[in-house]
Amino acid sequence: MSYTFPKSHAFFERAQKSIAGGINSGIRKMEAPVPLYFQKGEGSRVWDVDGNEYIDFQLGQGALLYGHAPSGLADALAAQAKLGLHWAAQCELELEVAERLTAMVPSAELVRFNNSATEAVMAALRLARTHTGRQLVLRFEGHYHGWGDEGLVGFANPPSTWDDAESPANTHPSKGIIPEVADHFVVTRWGDVEHLRRRVAAHQGQIAAIIFEPAMCNTCCIEPATGFMAAIRELCDQEGMLMIADETITGFRFGAGGAQSYYDFKPDLTIFGKAIGGGTPFAALAGTKAAMAKIISGEAIHAGTLNANPLCLAASKWCLDQVIAAGDTHPATTNALGQKLMAGLTALAQQHDIPLRPQGPGLAFHTVMLKPGAAEGLVGDYRDYITRHDAARWAHLRRCLLEEGVRAIERGLWSISLAHTEQDIADALARAATAFARHADTYQSAA
Repeated sequence: MSYTFPKSHAFFERAQKSIAGGINSGIRKMEAPVPLYFQKGEGSRVWDVDGNEYIDFQLGQGALLYGHAPSGLADALAAQAKLGLHWAAQCELELEVAERLTAMVPSAELVRFNNSATEAVMAALRLARTHTGRQLVLRFEGHYHGWGDEGLVGFANPPSTWDDAESPANTHPSKGIIPEVADHFVVTRWGDVEHLRRRVAAHQGQIAAIIFEPAMCNTCCIEPATGFMAAIRELCDQEGMLMIADETITGFRFGAGGAQSYYDFKPDLTIFGKAIGGGTPFAALAGTKAAMAKIISGEAIHAGTLNANPLCLAASKWCLDQVIAAGDTHPATTNALGQKLMAGLTALAQQHDIPLRPQGPGLAFHTVMLKPGAAEGLVGDYRDYITRHDAARWAHLRRCLLEEGVRAIERGLWSISLAHTEQDIADALARAATAFARHADTYQSAA
Protein backbone atom coordinates (compact mmCIF):
# COMPACT_ATOMS: atom_id res chain seq x y z
CA MET A 1 0.00 0.00 0.00
CA SER A 2 1.30 3.45 -0.92
CA TYR A 3 2.52 5.76 1.82
CA THR A 4 0.33 8.44 3.36
CA PHE A 5 1.51 11.47 5.33
CA PRO A 6 -1.06 12.59 7.94
CA LYS A 7 1.49 13.82 10.50
CA SER A 8 3.50 15.73 7.91
CA HIS A 9 0.27 17.39 6.73
CA ALA A 10 -0.60 18.34 10.31
CA PHE A 11 2.89 19.65 11.05
CA PHE A 12 2.94 21.70 7.84
CA GLU A 13 -0.41 23.26 8.70
CA ARG A 14 0.89 24.06 12.17
CA ALA A 15 4.17 25.46 10.77
CA GLN A 16 2.39 28.06 8.67
CA LYS A 17 1.27 29.78 11.87
CA SER A 18 4.84 30.49 13.02
CA ILE A 19 7.18 29.98 10.04
CA ALA A 20 6.91 32.18 6.95
CA GLY A 21 5.44 29.96 4.25
CA GLY A 22 5.68 26.98 6.57
CA ILE A 23 9.23 26.09 5.43
CA ASN A 24 12.74 27.49 5.92
CA SER A 25 13.97 27.24 2.33
CA GLY A 26 11.70 28.09 -0.58
CA ILE A 27 12.62 25.04 -2.65
CA ARG A 28 11.27 22.71 0.04
CA LYS A 29 7.74 23.77 -0.80
CA MET A 30 8.09 21.91 -4.11
CA GLU A 31 7.68 18.51 -2.45
CA ALA A 32 4.30 16.93 -3.20
CA PRO A 33 1.90 16.11 -1.73
CA VAL A 34 3.38 17.96 1.29
CA PRO A 35 6.79 19.05 2.55
CA LEU A 36 7.83 16.03 4.59
CA TYR A 37 8.92 16.03 8.24
CA PHE A 38 11.63 13.55 9.18
CA GLN A 39 12.38 11.74 12.40
CA LYS A 40 15.59 9.78 11.85
CA GLY A 41 18.05 8.54 9.27
CA GLU A 42 20.53 5.69 9.14
CA GLY A 43 22.92 4.96 6.29
CA SER A 44 21.02 5.00 3.00
CA ARG A 45 17.58 5.10 4.67
CA VAL A 46 15.46 7.83 6.24
CA TRP A 47 12.15 7.72 8.14
CA ASP A 48 9.50 10.42 8.25
CA VAL A 49 7.25 11.27 11.22
CA ASP A 50 4.56 8.95 9.85
CA GLY A 51 6.96 6.01 10.05
CA ASN A 52 7.45 5.75 6.29
CA GLU A 53 10.88 4.42 5.29
CA TYR A 54 12.68 5.71 2.20
CA ILE A 55 15.73 4.62 0.27
CA ASP A 56 17.20 8.08 0.05
CA PHE A 57 18.77 9.49 -3.10
CA GLN A 58 18.06 13.09 -2.09
CA LEU A 59 20.68 12.95 0.68
CA GLY A 60 20.10 16.40 2.15
CA GLN A 61 20.32 18.03 -1.30
CA GLY A 62 23.58 16.13 -1.84
CA ALA A 63 25.31 17.01 1.44
CA LEU A 64 25.13 13.50 2.90
CA LEU A 65 27.77 11.77 0.80
CA TYR A 66 28.46 9.58 3.85
CA GLY A 67 24.84 8.59 4.41
CA HIS A 68 22.56 9.46 7.32
CA ALA A 69 23.89 9.69 10.88
CA PRO A 70 27.19 7.79 10.48
CA SER A 71 28.37 6.81 13.95
CA GLY A 72 31.91 8.13 13.43
CA LEU A 73 30.63 11.57 12.52
CA ALA A 74 28.28 11.61 15.51
CA ASP A 75 31.18 10.68 17.77
CA ALA A 76 33.39 13.44 16.31
CA LEU A 77 30.66 16.03 16.88
CA ALA A 78 29.95 14.83 20.41
CA ALA A 79 33.62 14.91 21.37
CA GLN A 80 34.02 18.47 20.10
CA ALA A 81 30.76 19.62 21.71
CA LYS A 82 32.19 18.65 25.10
CA LEU A 83 35.28 20.79 24.41
CA GLY A 84 33.55 23.87 23.04
CA LEU A 85 30.94 24.94 20.49
CA HIS A 86 32.37 28.26 19.34
CA TRP A 87 35.33 30.49 20.01
CA ALA A 88 35.49 33.05 17.18
CA ALA A 89 39.19 32.31 17.32
CA GLN A 90 41.62 29.70 16.06
CA CYS A 91 41.96 26.00 16.88
CA GLU A 92 44.11 23.15 15.63
CA LEU A 93 41.16 21.60 13.79
CA GLU A 94 41.20 24.36 11.17
CA LEU A 95 44.83 23.55 10.40
CA GLU A 96 44.01 19.86 10.09
CA VAL A 97 41.10 20.46 7.73
CA ALA A 98 43.00 23.02 5.65
CA GLU A 99 45.98 20.68 5.36
CA ARG A 100 43.73 17.86 4.18
CA LEU A 101 42.15 20.09 1.54
CA THR A 102 45.46 21.33 0.19
CA ALA A 103 46.73 17.74 -0.01
CA MET A 104 43.61 16.42 -1.73
CA VAL A 105 42.89 19.16 -4.29
CA PRO A 106 45.79 20.24 -6.56
CA SER A 107 44.48 23.79 -7.08
CA ALA A 108 43.82 24.34 -3.36
CA GLU A 109 47.05 25.95 -2.20
CA LEU A 110 45.26 28.12 0.39
CA VAL A 111 41.77 28.04 1.91
CA ARG A 112 39.30 30.19 3.84
CA PHE A 113 36.28 28.72 5.62
CA ASN A 114 32.64 29.82 5.52
CA ASN A 115 29.26 28.66 6.81
CA SER A 116 27.58 28.22 3.42
CA ALA A 117 28.54 27.93 -0.21
CA THR A 118 26.48 31.05 -0.96
CA GLU A 119 28.89 33.00 1.26
CA ALA A 120 31.89 31.36 -0.39
CA VAL A 121 30.57 32.43 -3.82
CA MET A 122 30.19 36.01 -2.57
CA ALA A 123 33.79 35.92 -1.33
CA ALA A 124 35.06 34.45 -4.61
CA LEU A 125 33.41 37.09 -6.78
CA ARG A 126 34.58 39.91 -4.53
CA LEU A 127 38.09 38.48 -4.60
CA ALA A 128 38.07 38.12 -8.39
CA ARG A 129 37.03 41.75 -8.87
CA THR A 130 39.69 42.91 -6.44
CA HIS A 131 42.34 40.73 -8.08
CA THR A 132 41.64 41.98 -11.60
CA GLY A 133 40.26 45.48 -11.03
CA ARG A 134 37.36 44.52 -13.34
CA GLN A 135 33.63 44.44 -12.64
CA LEU A 136 32.08 41.87 -14.98
CA VAL A 137 31.67 38.15 -14.27
CA LEU A 138 30.81 35.60 -16.94
CA ARG A 139 28.41 32.83 -15.91
CA PHE A 140 26.27 30.20 -17.63
CA GLU A 141 22.51 29.84 -18.00
CA GLY A 142 21.11 27.24 -15.62
CA HIS A 143 24.13 27.16 -13.29
CA TYR A 144 23.30 27.86 -9.65
CA HIS A 145 25.69 29.82 -7.44
CA GLY A 146 23.70 30.33 -4.26
CA TRP A 147 20.59 32.31 -3.54
CA GLY A 148 22.21 35.76 -3.19
CA ASP A 149 21.71 38.68 -5.55
CA GLU A 150 24.72 37.68 -7.63
CA GLY A 151 24.29 33.91 -7.56
CA LEU A 152 20.96 33.77 -9.39
CA VAL A 153 21.53 36.26 -12.23
CA GLY A 154 20.72 34.43 -15.48
CA PHE A 155 20.07 31.17 -13.64
CA ALA A 156 16.52 30.59 -14.91
CA ASN A 157 15.99 32.89 -17.89
CA PRO A 158 12.36 32.40 -19.00
CA PRO A 159 11.71 31.40 -22.65
CA SER A 160 10.26 34.86 -23.27
CA THR A 161 13.85 36.18 -23.09
CA TRP A 162 15.33 33.69 -25.56
CA ASP A 163 14.91 35.76 -28.74
CA ASP A 164 18.54 36.89 -28.57
CA ALA A 165 20.45 33.60 -28.51
CA GLU A 166 23.79 35.40 -28.80
CA SER A 167 23.34 37.48 -25.64
CA PRO A 168 21.33 35.58 -22.99
CA ALA A 169 19.40 37.79 -20.59
CA ASN A 170 20.45 38.85 -17.09
CA THR A 171 17.13 38.05 -15.43
CA HIS A 172 16.79 37.30 -11.72
CA PRO A 173 14.00 35.11 -10.30
CA SER A 174 13.61 37.16 -7.12
CA LYS A 175 12.14 40.57 -6.50
CA GLY A 176 13.99 42.98 -4.25
CA ILE A 177 17.50 42.68 -5.64
CA ILE A 178 19.65 45.72 -6.39
CA PRO A 179 18.93 46.21 -10.13
CA GLU A 180 22.49 47.19 -11.00
CA VAL A 181 23.80 43.80 -9.82
CA ALA A 182 22.55 42.11 -12.99
CA ASP A 183 24.50 44.58 -15.14
CA HIS A 184 27.75 43.11 -13.82
CA PHE A 185 27.17 39.68 -15.38
CA VAL A 186 27.73 38.32 -18.86
CA VAL A 187 25.45 35.30 -19.32
CA THR A 188 26.51 32.55 -21.72
CA ARG A 189 25.19 29.18 -22.89
CA TRP A 190 26.84 26.08 -21.44
CA GLY A 191 28.91 23.77 -23.61
CA ASP A 192 29.25 25.95 -26.73
CA VAL A 193 32.94 26.86 -27.03
CA GLU A 194 32.53 29.24 -29.94
CA HIS A 195 29.70 31.11 -28.25
CA LEU A 196 31.85 31.41 -25.14
CA ARG A 197 34.74 32.82 -27.16
CA ARG A 198 32.47 35.40 -28.77
CA ARG A 199 31.03 36.48 -25.43
CA VAL A 200 34.51 36.95 -23.97
CA ALA A 201 35.68 38.84 -27.05
CA ALA A 202 32.67 41.16 -26.89
CA HIS A 203 33.72 42.19 -23.36
CA GLN A 204 37.47 41.97 -23.77
CA GLY A 205 39.43 43.40 -20.87
CA GLN A 206 36.30 43.81 -18.71
CA ILE A 207 35.66 40.33 -17.28
CA ALA A 208 37.09 39.48 -13.87
CA ALA A 209 36.18 35.80 -13.79
CA ILE A 210 34.31 32.89 -15.35
CA ILE A 211 32.28 30.93 -12.78
CA PHE A 212 30.62 27.58 -13.44
CA GLU A 213 29.48 24.23 -12.05
CA PRO A 214 31.89 21.64 -13.52
CA ALA A 215 28.91 19.34 -14.06
CA MET A 216 25.66 21.26 -14.36
CA CYS A 217 23.94 19.46 -11.48
CA ASN A 218 21.43 22.14 -10.49
CA THR A 219 19.69 22.08 -13.87
CA CYS A 220 19.61 18.54 -15.24
CA CYS A 221 22.99 16.80 -14.86
CA ILE A 222 24.96 18.01 -17.86
CA GLU A 223 28.63 17.09 -17.98
CA PRO A 224 31.10 19.43 -19.73
CA ALA A 225 31.51 18.92 -23.45
CA THR A 226 34.87 17.61 -24.62
CA GLY A 227 37.39 20.44 -24.55
CA PHE A 228 35.09 22.88 -22.76
CA MET A 229 37.06 23.05 -19.50
CA ALA A 230 40.27 23.48 -21.49
CA ALA A 231 38.68 26.35 -23.42
CA ILE A 232 37.66 28.13 -20.19
CA ARG A 233 41.19 27.72 -18.82
CA GLU A 234 42.71 29.00 -22.08
CA LEU A 235 40.49 32.07 -22.20
CA CYS A 236 41.12 32.89 -18.54
CA ASP A 237 44.89 32.69 -19.10
CA GLN A 238 44.71 34.80 -22.26
CA GLU A 239 42.46 37.49 -20.78
CA GLY A 240 43.76 37.62 -17.19
CA MET A 241 40.45 36.33 -15.77
CA LEU A 242 40.09 33.99 -12.79
CA MET A 243 38.60 30.54 -13.38
CA ILE A 244 36.13 29.79 -10.56
CA ALA A 245 34.81 26.25 -10.14
CA ASP A 246 31.67 26.05 -8.03
CA GLU A 247 32.05 22.54 -6.61
CA THR A 248 29.31 22.92 -4.03
CA ILE A 249 27.70 19.69 -5.32
CA THR A 250 30.57 18.01 -7.14
CA GLY A 251 33.27 18.52 -4.51
CA PHE A 252 34.36 15.15 -3.00
CA ARG A 253 31.33 13.44 -4.55
CA PHE A 254 33.46 13.19 -7.70
CA GLY A 255 36.47 11.94 -5.74
CA ALA A 256 39.14 13.30 -3.42
CA GLY A 257 40.22 15.92 -5.93
CA GLY A 258 36.69 16.98 -6.83
CA ALA A 259 35.31 17.37 -10.33
CA GLN A 260 38.43 19.30 -11.31
CA SER A 261 40.47 16.12 -10.96
CA TYR A 262 37.68 13.98 -12.44
CA TYR A 263 37.53 16.19 -15.56
CA ASP A 264 41.23 17.19 -15.45
CA PHE A 265 41.37 20.98 -15.14
CA LYS A 266 42.87 23.42 -12.65
CA PRO A 267 40.81 26.46 -11.58
CA ASP A 268 42.13 29.52 -9.76
CA LEU A 269 39.38 29.46 -7.11
CA THR A 270 37.03 26.70 -5.95
CA ILE A 271 33.88 26.76 -3.83
CA PHE A 272 33.31 23.66 -1.71
CA GLY A 273 30.05 23.01 0.17
CA LYS A 274 27.61 20.24 1.03
CA ALA A 275 29.77 17.08 1.26
CA ILE A 276 32.67 18.96 2.87
CA GLY A 277 30.60 19.23 6.07
CA GLY A 278 28.53 16.07 5.86
CA GLY A 279 25.33 17.87 6.86
CA THR A 280 26.82 20.60 9.05
CA PRO A 281 26.73 24.24 7.82
CA PHE A 282 30.25 24.39 6.41
CA ALA A 283 31.91 25.56 3.20
CA ALA A 284 35.32 26.56 1.94
CA LEU A 285 36.84 28.90 -0.61
CA ALA A 286 40.08 27.39 -1.91
CA GLY A 287 42.52 28.78 -4.43
CA THR A 288 46.03 29.22 -5.69
CA LYS A 289 48.35 31.47 -3.72
CA ALA A 290 48.21 34.06 -6.48
CA ALA A 291 44.42 34.11 -6.60
CA MET A 292 44.11 34.37 -2.80
CA ALA A 293 46.63 37.21 -2.47
CA LYS A 294 44.07 40.02 -2.09
CA ILE A 295 42.45 38.23 0.84
CA ILE A 296 45.86 37.90 2.47
CA SER A 297 46.53 41.62 1.98
CA GLY A 298 43.10 42.53 3.34
CA GLU A 299 42.11 44.41 0.18
CA ALA A 300 39.27 41.93 -0.36
CA ILE A 301 37.50 41.65 2.98
CA HIS A 302 36.49 38.17 4.07
CA ALA A 303 34.97 37.75 7.53
CA GLY A 304 32.36 35.89 9.55
CA THR A 305 31.71 35.32 13.24
CA LEU A 306 31.10 31.59 12.77
CA ASN A 307 33.77 30.96 10.13
CA ALA A 308 35.90 27.92 11.07
CA ASN A 309 33.43 26.91 13.76
CA PRO A 310 34.98 23.98 15.67
CA LEU A 311 31.89 21.76 15.47
CA CYS A 312 31.83 22.08 11.68
CA LEU A 313 35.58 21.57 11.48
CA ALA A 314 35.31 18.37 13.51
CA ALA A 315 32.67 17.12 11.10
CA SER A 316 34.69 18.12 8.05
CA LYS A 317 37.84 16.42 9.30
CA TRP A 318 35.92 13.16 9.75
CA CYS A 319 34.25 13.53 6.31
CA LEU A 320 37.46 14.22 4.42
CA ASP A 321 39.13 11.27 6.14
CA GLN A 322 36.41 8.99 4.74
CA VAL A 323 37.12 10.19 1.21
CA ILE A 324 40.85 9.79 1.72
CA ALA A 325 40.39 6.28 3.13
CA ALA A 326 38.21 5.26 0.17
CA GLY A 327 41.15 5.86 -2.16
CA ASP A 328 40.69 4.68 -5.74
CA THR A 329 37.41 2.94 -4.90
CA HIS A 330 35.78 6.38 -4.82
CA PRO A 331 34.06 7.48 -6.97
CA ALA A 332 34.29 4.18 -8.88
CA THR A 333 31.91 2.38 -6.50
CA THR A 334 29.27 5.12 -6.35
CA ASN A 335 29.52 5.53 -10.12
CA ALA A 336 28.90 1.83 -10.68
CA LEU A 337 25.94 1.78 -8.30
CA GLY A 338 24.45 4.85 -9.94
CA GLN A 339 24.86 3.41 -13.41
CA LYS A 340 23.12 0.23 -12.28
CA LEU A 341 20.23 2.30 -10.92
CA MET A 342 20.07 4.34 -14.13
CA ALA A 343 19.95 1.16 -16.22
CA GLY A 344 17.19 -0.27 -14.05
CA LEU A 345 15.10 2.90 -14.25
CA THR A 346 15.59 2.97 -18.02
CA ALA A 347 14.39 -0.63 -18.30
CA LEU A 348 11.29 0.14 -16.23
CA ALA A 349 10.58 3.19 -18.38
CA GLN A 350 10.80 1.10 -21.54
CA GLN A 351 8.58 -1.59 -20.02
CA HIS A 352 5.84 0.95 -19.27
CA ASP A 353 6.39 3.17 -22.31
CA ILE A 354 7.44 6.14 -20.15
CA PRO A 355 9.78 8.64 -21.86
CA LEU A 356 12.26 8.77 -18.95
CA ARG A 357 15.89 9.25 -19.97
CA PRO A 358 18.41 9.26 -17.08
CA GLN A 359 21.65 11.12 -17.81
CA GLY A 360 24.81 11.83 -15.84
CA PRO A 361 27.91 9.96 -14.75
CA GLY A 362 26.17 7.69 -12.21
CA LEU A 363 27.40 9.05 -8.89
CA ALA A 364 24.91 11.83 -9.61
CA PHE A 365 22.37 11.78 -12.42
CA HIS A 366 19.14 13.41 -13.57
CA THR A 367 15.96 11.73 -14.71
CA VAL A 368 14.91 13.68 -17.80
CA MET A 369 11.26 13.14 -18.76
CA LEU A 370 10.83 13.92 -22.44
CA LYS A 371 7.84 15.92 -23.61
CA PRO A 372 5.69 14.39 -26.36
CA GLY A 373 7.57 14.72 -29.65
CA ALA A 374 10.80 15.89 -28.02
CA ALA A 375 14.05 14.83 -29.67
CA GLU A 376 16.06 11.94 -28.23
CA GLY A 377 19.67 12.30 -27.10
CA LEU A 378 21.46 13.89 -24.18
CA VAL A 379 20.26 17.28 -22.97
CA GLY A 380 23.04 19.75 -23.74
CA ASP A 381 22.22 23.02 -21.99
CA TYR A 382 19.60 24.92 -19.98
CA ARG A 383 17.42 25.89 -22.96
CA ASP A 384 17.51 22.36 -24.32
CA TYR A 385 16.40 21.10 -20.92
CA ILE A 386 13.52 23.55 -20.54
CA THR A 387 12.39 22.80 -24.10
CA ARG A 388 12.47 19.00 -23.83
CA HIS A 389 11.87 18.12 -20.16
CA ASP A 390 8.28 17.43 -19.09
CA ALA A 391 8.40 18.80 -15.53
CA ALA A 392 4.73 18.05 -14.79
CA ARG A 393 5.00 14.40 -15.79
CA TRP A 394 8.24 13.97 -13.84
CA ALA A 395 6.54 15.50 -10.76
CA HIS A 396 3.80 12.87 -11.02
CA LEU A 397 6.30 10.00 -11.31
CA ARG A 398 8.41 11.46 -8.52
CA ARG A 399 5.36 11.46 -6.23
CA CYS A 400 4.62 7.84 -7.17
CA LEU A 401 8.21 6.94 -6.29
CA LEU A 402 8.00 8.85 -3.00
CA GLU A 403 4.82 7.03 -2.03
CA GLU A 404 6.60 3.71 -2.61
CA GLY A 405 9.62 4.70 -0.53
CA VAL A 406 12.14 5.97 -3.10
CA ARG A 407 13.18 9.60 -2.62
CA ALA A 408 14.97 11.74 -5.22
CA ILE A 409 15.34 15.52 -5.34
CA GLU A 410 12.21 17.23 -6.62
CA ARG A 411 13.91 18.65 -9.70
CA GLY A 412 15.04 15.15 -10.76
CA LEU A 413 18.58 14.86 -9.40
CA TRP A 414 19.63 11.56 -7.80
CA SER A 415 22.79 11.15 -5.71
CA ILE A 416 24.56 8.00 -4.54
CA SER A 417 26.17 7.93 -1.11
CA LEU A 418 29.06 5.93 0.26
CA ALA A 419 26.44 4.17 2.40
CA HIS A 420 24.42 2.82 -0.54
CA THR A 421 24.84 -0.86 -1.39
CA GLU A 422 23.94 -3.25 -4.20
CA GLN A 423 20.97 -4.33 -2.07
CA ASP A 424 19.76 -0.73 -1.82
CA ILE A 425 19.76 -0.46 -5.60
CA ALA A 426 17.88 -3.74 -5.93
CA ASP A 427 15.34 -2.65 -3.30
CA ALA A 428 14.91 0.75 -4.93
CA LEU A 429 14.23 -0.81 -8.32
CA ALA A 430 11.72 -3.24 -6.82
CA ARG A 431 9.85 -0.34 -5.25
CA ALA A 432 10.22 1.72 -8.42
CA ALA A 433 8.55 -1.07 -10.42
CA THR A 434 5.32 -0.48 -8.49
CA ALA A 435 5.66 3.31 -8.82
CA PHE A 436 6.26 3.17 -12.58
CA ALA A 437 3.25 0.89 -13.08
CA ARG A 438 1.02 3.24 -11.07
CA HIS A 439 2.33 6.27 -12.94
CA ALA A 440 1.68 4.60 -16.29
CA ASP A 441 -1.88 3.76 -15.23
CA THR A 442 -2.80 7.11 -13.71
CA TYR A 443 -0.80 9.89 -15.34
CA GLN A 444 -3.26 10.73 -18.09
CA SER A 445 -6.13 11.21 -15.64
CA ALA A 446 -3.86 13.36 -13.45
CA ALA A 447 -2.66 15.55 -16.34
